[in-house]
Amino acid sequence: MNPQTLVKSILDENRKLLAMVSKEEVDHLIEGLDKADRIFCAAQGRSGYILRSFCMRLMQLGYPAFFVGETITPRIGKRDMLIVLSGSGQTILTQEWVRVAQQQGATTFGVIGVEDSSIGGILDYSLSLAAGLKAEFSNGSHFIQPHGSLFEQAAFVLLESIVLALYQRQGSDPQTILDRHANLG
Repeated sequence: MNPQTLVKSILDENRKLLAMVSKEEVDHLIEGLDKADRIFCAAQGRSGYILRSFCMRLMQLGYPAFFVGETITPRIGKRDMLIVLSGSGQTILTQEWVRVAQQQGATTFGVIGVEDSSIGGILDYSLSLAAGLKAEFSNGSHFIQPHGSLFEQAAFVLLESIVLALYQRQGSDPQTILDRHANLG
């Protein structure tokens, strides 16, 4: 088992998946971030760790961003935005968060692996990263990685590219992020 060969395979899978991302969907997410009074992020499992990283970077770039479930997360309301991340598009708690956000008048946006999923069907807007379990069988693709890994990796890279675009738009000043970076612990 050659590590370089495995890394190349993982990167190749990510390149292929990310090449299918819609520029319009990414632009729409960025526009939503700019318009929202506050941004709420919600996901479960490994996707939750990835979305937490994005939420933290948004905060460091000056966006009022919160991760759902934290004790300091305020109430969502009108003019707010909920971003969810779900590879399967079936996570029941994530689906419920989308419903509650919509009931409160917030806009919902999801990065999802399966568009025709229960979550995909109720979101206001979505961005597709078609690496969910159904994609492996419906389009004849077979991924070498364990289920979910490709979606999570591609989601991280995609969200980091959005952070980079926002950072560059703000002038690429490292002090911007350092001034909001944690200094306790």
